Amino acid sequence: MSEFANIALMPPILSVSNLTKTYASGLQALKSVDLEIRKGEIFALLGPNGAGKTTLISIICGIVTPSQGVVIADGHDIVRDYRAARAKIGLVPQELSTYAFETVWATVSFSRGLFGCAPNARFIEKVLRDLSLWDKRREHIMALSGGMKRRVMIAKALAHEPQILFLDEPTAGVDVELRRDMWALVRGLRNSGVTIILTTHYINEAEEMADRVGVINKGELILVEEKTQLMKKLGRKQLTLHLREPMAQVPAELDAWGLVLKDEGREIEYRFESTEEGTGVPALLKRMAELGIAFQDLNTRQSSLEEIFVSLVTERAGAPQ
Repeated sequence: MSEFANIALMPPILSVSNLTKTYASGLQALKSVDLEIRKGEIFALLGPNGAGKTTLISIICGIVTPSQGVVIADGHDIVRDYRAARAKIGLVPQELSTYAFETVWATVSFSRGLFGCAPNARFIEKVLRDLSLWDKRREHIMALSGGMKRRVMIAKALAHEPQILFLDEPTAGVDVELRRDMWALVRGLRNSGVTIILTTHYINEAEEMADRVGVINKGELILVEEKTQLMKKLGRKQLTLHLREPMAQVPAELDAWGLVLKDEGREIEYRFESTEEGTGVPALLKRMAELGIAFQDLNTRQSSLEEIFVSLVTERAGAPQ
């Protein structure tokens, strides 16, 4: 049984039902969102700017009041039992907001106290060491680089030992080395049982890190799928044949395959659904041989998560409202 299959058997640690948010201006930021997140999974929420990602996170974290709907965090209603629910959640927002004149140690310790947790110097030390902040513990926030301030934000979010951690665009503007460190930390947190929900513009990160992917657009959650199943279901494959002799146009006898000539007639490109039983590739190669069209090399590639995401959003934008 796969790691995600084990996670899928767990009860949801976060449950969102019929969540709607309409602002006074009339803007409907969320439209009847339903979502369940399992304990110990990494869930990536993707969507274009203004899609509703930050609104959804802000409601779950108690920053924004929903117009309608229910959110249960580890058994606690975020409205009726706010304090208990919020204690289960850690949030690393997009914006860097810290007390500039405080030290790293004081800032992180203060965040723990805000949630009514007893002081625990050993735990704070572990968090700071895990984030490579131990050597900076006595420095004032204002003296830190942008990357180190980002690490402090994560340390603050972890200070009260939350079971659910939201990372809202955590690696925006962060250098490659820090990004790698942060993802190593995320994997470590997941291994310790923390549930991670992240939004990111770096879709390759979601492809590498996430167990499941949700796509939100114009306030609607248009798809939630296990990542590998999503790529298998929606991914297209592309076969490229490098011809021995360039051709001016595709012969009419090959029209059934919808081929496209590339590289000034030196390549033929054939796209097909990766889940189709009969992809047409064997028949295509046979017909080309019958027509005397020789090729010297071929390669295939599958759509990336980014291409799938773009096609989903584009398809949705073109659908009648």
